[in-house]
Amino acid sequence: MRRYKLIIAYDGTMYHGWQIQNNKPTIAQTLQDTFAQVFSERVTIVGVSRTDAGVHAHGQLATFTTDNNNFSNLDLSKIKYAWNNLLPPDIVITELSEVPVSFNPFYNIDYKIYCYYFFIQRPSPFVSRYGWQIRSGICLQKLKTALSVFVGTHNFQAFVTGDDRGDDTVRSIDSIDLEYDEQICAYKIIIKGPKFLRHMIRRIVGASIEVALRSDLSVNCLQLMLENHTLSRTLVSAPARGLVLHKIIYKIKD
Repeated sequence: MRRYKLIIAYDGTMYHGWQIQNNKPTIAQTLQDTFAQVFSERVTIVGVSRTDAGVHAHGQLATFTTDNNNFSNLDLSKIKYAWNNLLPPDIVITELSEVPVSFNPFYNIDYKIYCYYFFIQRPSPFVSRYGWQIRSGICLQKLKTALSVFVGTHNFQAFVTGDDRGDDTVRSIDSIDLEYDEQICAYKIIIKGPKFLRHMIRRIVGASIEVALRSDLSVNCLQLMLENHTLSRTLVSAPARGLVLHKIIYKIKD
């Protein structure tokens, strides 16, 4: 048996997320189906982050194993070329490497980097599908202060949805930064942390931007929501199209 690691970039607009679902196109399903077409073998591709429908990635990490001796004798660059050649244009494998069979992609993660993009002016049609256009009047300094509320270790029960609401909802966020991307004329919220809950980032971003847009809401209301584990219904969840999984960083072993 041999194990391989993939780094994958994708535009998630036309997909129902990473995870395989019945009768719906997903990133994992597309990768597995194209692999089977190229190499006449079914494999299970396991992704580190189960991105939601409409979410994009620059650096999704995934692994698969195979017992096919013929496959293991092929040159990795040729494997990647053949596989990419059959993938749709909105998915590309950027790296392919062999790793020890003992490698577990969920262990030893230092942090993940997610970026959320938003526009304060009408964006170019070439990038509009990759960010959230918000209404005018946002206070960027207030937004920075609002985002800083979430840095550290907190119970994020108020900022998740679905099955995660019943699980352990304590998570740590290492840092949140706000930058301007001149190339696409968008603001970028950069969030770093080891592990996130479902919809957690989109709810944090949506609530913070709403507070920064409204004079009748204070930053303190976000702190109260964290402490009381209740999200105000007046605050929105940021749309999926602005969220990108940028990179997954592993701890360096001694």
